[in-house]
Amino acid sequence: MAVYALTGFSLVSLLSFGYLSWDWMKPSLVADVATDPMEKSLPPAFARPPHIIFILTDDQGYHDVGYHGSDIQTPTLDRLAAEGVKLENYYIQPICTPSRSQLITGRYQIHTGLQHSIIRPRQPNCLPLDQVTLPQKLQEAGYSTHMVGKWHLGFYKKECLPTRRGFDTFLGSLTGNVDYYTYDNCDGPGVCGYDLHEGEDVAWDQSGKYSTFLYTQRVSKILASHSPKEPIFIYVAFQAVHTPLQSPKEYIYRYRSMGNVARRKYAAMVTCMDEAVKNITWALKKYGYYDNSVIVFSTDNGGQTFSGGSNWPLRGRKGTYWEGGVRGIGFVHSPLIKRKRRTSWALVHITDWYPTLVSLARGNLSNVPGLDGYNVWPAISEGKESPRTEILHNIDPLYNHAKYGSLEDGFGIWNTAVQASIRVGEWKLLTGDPGYSDWIPPQTLTNFPGSWWNLERLTNGLRKSVWLFNITADPYERYDLSDQRPDVVRTLLMRLVHYNRTAIPVRYPAENPRAHPDFNGGAWGPWASEDDAEEWEGGGEPLKSRNKKKKKCKICKLRSFFRKLNTRLMSNRI
Repeated sequence: MAVYALTGFSLVSLLSFGYLSWDWMKPSLVADVATDPMEKSLPPAFARPPHIIFILTDDQGYHDVGYHGSDIQTPTLDRLAAEGVKLENYYIQPICTPSRSQLITGRYQIHTGLQHSIIRPRQPNCLPLDQVTLPQKLQEAGYSTHMVGKWHLGFYKKECLPTRRGFDTFLGSLTGNVDYYTYDNCDGPGVCGYDLHEGEDVAWDQSGKYSTFLYTQRVSKILASHSPKEPIFIYVAFQAVHTPLQSPKEYIYRYRSMGNVARRKYAAMVTCMDEAVKNITWALKKYGYYDNSVIVFSTDNGGQTFSGGSNWPLRGRKGTYWEGGVRGIGFVHSPLIKRKRRTSWALVHITDWYPTLVSLARGNLSNVPGLDGYNVWPAISEGKESPRTEILHNIDPLYNHAKYGSLEDGFGIWNTAVQASIRVGEWKLLTGDPGYSDWIPPQTLTNFPGSWWNLERLTNGLRKSVWLFNITADPYERYDLSDQRPDVVRTLLMRLVHYNRTAIPVRYPAENPRAHPDFNGGAWGPWASEDDAEEWEGGGEPLKSRNKKKKKCKICKLRSFFRKLNTRLMSNRI
């Protein structure tokens, strides 16, 4: 039997602490009613394609924005969201690479082969080159395209780089986790390198500049040098607020009374990022872009609770398929929106931005069939019903299989040991191991350990492999209905079977020692030649070729050399 109480605390106690003080249906937080009489007259159709600014933050928790009742100050995000459209039924992916790949391609992970984990720095892997990306479609529509920030979609060969995937310019990091000042990234003991790039070159001269400031300054520079008469797309993928927890001291000082050190640093980073968004918005106005612009704000996954983030009152955290891992902060701010100052409960997924933005740009979608995303602009701008009725959160056949799952538990049609999750209408189904399943209030207490605040440790959870929730009625996933509604479980399992038939093989090759930064001038970057790329893509082993014997011998000797050299380097550094 599930336990719906804290160890040593009651739900009433939480209310008295104020952790449940904000309500999803409270008008001041959810449904902002437009009072401006000018909004009764709808704006005409766009005179020209709008400028598009897409802002993606990293590891920002669902609770960590002012208008969700947070103790973190985000006045800019609060204002932009209040004046635009808040997306309160908006979904992303639970970790970095999957969200970014789905944004850039408009396709589920099962259709790009990236359904397992992330792309790691030493893997010969990247966003499949046969995918036509969002910036490429916008280039076709006449847009100037720019990326600033974190890529994390692979870089083992030059064809994988942002400037080869549709961006005219790029300033940022290629891996998933760098120091905010030095831009160093270690992928294990002794495997460290510099990761800040300008175009396809290493930007050594930018070291020492706090990344949030550096990226904001670059956006302002791009806007200053471009003509507002020509359409522009800027993808701003902030490193913030991913670990390491680093922030300028002046922002930390604002939260000096916050007892939990990790939460204090994290809050400072969020507020710094908020001010960066303010400066970007100011630049749009200063240089004449704002009146014909669309600003989209999105998080990439749920917050990491042991690194200061909070997804309260949602269940779970980053890396899980509970709502705390996949429900994102999202809003659209634009003078071009017909019905502003409101909250939308239309179902929206991160794959939807591809067709939505290409349609806004008057681009051509006819030559990219099979997209998983929908054009949701009418739902956002006019309040119409969303064309989306379901979301495949993912099917990951490589993730650790649940101990108690079986084909029998899945009515003989689905092995419930496989990690998968799907939302259909108001129902959400999870199978396998969905990940850490607790509810964790904001870590505002000194030396707060998350394990104290488990609302439910799921005493029988380890023996389960199927969960069913009515997300509309139970957004916090407290009441598992899988036993009461086997009919719904079976229906959603059939949808998983349907999607799984369309899945392509997982792309998750073994790491290769040639990617070590010491072999690339001390920086992370492309390391495979065109010939090498084909040999390593299949999972770390050479693929068949006409010169099989010669190449196999060459590769074996090379690998042996790098393996021995890498061992010496690691022993010296350790």
